[in-house]
Amino acid sequence: MVRPRFQPDRVSVTFAAILQETLDLTEEVDAVARPADAVVSDFFRARRDIPTAHRGQISVLLYALLRHHARLGWWLKRHGRPDTPRNRLLAWLMLGGGKTRDQVQALFSGAKFAPAPLTDQERALLIKLQGARVDHPTMPDDVRYECPDWAADGLHRRFGDAFASEMAAMLTPAPLDLRVNPIKADRAEMLSALRALGLPAELSPLSPYGIRVSERPALNRLPMLKTGEVEIQDEGSQMVAVVVDAKPGDRVVDFCAGAGGKTLAIAAQMKNKGHVIACDVLDGRLKRAAERFRRAGLHNIETRPLASETDRWVKRHKGGFDRVLVDAPCSGTGTWRRNPDARWRVLGPGLEALLPLQARILASAARLVKPGGRLVYATCSLLAEENEDQVAAFLAAHPAFHVVPLSEVAPGITGSAHPDYLALTAARHDTDGFFAAVLQREAAATETDAAPE
Repeated sequence: MVRPRFQPDRVSVTFAAILQETLDLTEEVDAVARPADAVVSDFFRARRDIPTAHRGQISVLLYALLRHHARLGWWLKRHGRPDTPRNRLLAWLMLGGGKTRDQVQALFSGAKFAPAPLTDQERALLIKLQGARVDHPTMPDDVRYECPDWAADGLHRRFGDAFASEMAAMLTPAPLDLRVNPIKADRAEMLSALRALGLPAELSPLSPYGIRVSERPALNRLPMLKTGEVEIQDEGSQMVAVVVDAKPGDRVVDFCAGAGGKTLAIAAQMKNKGHVIACDVLDGRLKRAAERFRRAGLHNIETRPLASETDRWVKRHKGGFDRVLVDAPCSGTGTWRRNPDARWRVLGPGLEALLPLQARILASAARLVKPGGRLVYATCSLLAEENEDQVAAFLAAHPAFHVVPLSEVAPGITGSAHPDYLALTAARHDTDGFFAAVLQREAAATETDAAPE
């Protein structure tokens, strides 16, 4: 049966209708092998009749369900119920939404736009959940902190006694971080412009280009996004570009450029001088990135699609670049604040496949670094296997490279979770989790440092 859509001009939009739309959206997120934010965007694009205010309520409710996925599943299993979107929503309304059993039953009325009436099993579930809260004293820590099995051992090793505080921080919604484009705008002027829009904006504590907005406004409220004066970029990601430390006139490769966020930051730091090559194996992403480069007023960037990490282009340009950034494909554990669904829905290669891929990419990209140049290995992961362990293995196999300590690369950065590398976490820095190691090739490379062709 086709359910009627919102008709705001004829029907008052109620919370019951918002619940039904949230159910529809949650079912799409569960069914489609794409990141939740992309599914949300397509969902609202196809439902332009949903008012903006209610889109916000639907999104907030969806992300509450995603951030409490393990705990809601624990409660459903405890009471012998299947882990379905509808059961998760019922459990959330009782455990975290502050609703009573009677209120939930009234919302699930089966009226026009409202969810279907409760079954006997569902009414029994509400009785069992009455008076409980989302967290329960008998919950295992991995459930309480929404840590999936595939990452649990690595995160316990990484954080030790700080596991609870770090994982708790990863459950909080991320702020909106903006990077000011110095080619087009002044940071102080952009801060004033955002405040003039009524937004609670502050200078970012780490990034010299960053502004943090502590609420998430509709992006169409930010005209400076359309003009390329600012870009949305987590402060941790901005700091990766900072430690690349590219200078005007340098030749730079962003080897895994993706959507081009770090490419933009690097090219702007170079004051539009020199040459930046944005590489990726996904040509479509590079084409979309090129539009961002034009909007930002940057003309020192070239895009270069690669067939693989060992594309012949790499061999032909061996030893030709001052800086090479490898923002490696990774588990994305550092981005769980923004992408809570990524804990439970591994949409790309798993960790077992990622680790050898990261090693191959790093070894191949290293060939591009000229004598005396620098290689920056970065991830948005919190796992040592993808970070420190990868760097240690690379250095053991490539003796012509050595670590440049963070204190030398960026003396203004303090409080990193690692003494030599950039290591940012949500609990320590209120950023996404990011890692970056700066490695320099000796002025005279050795024969033993050849990477596989």
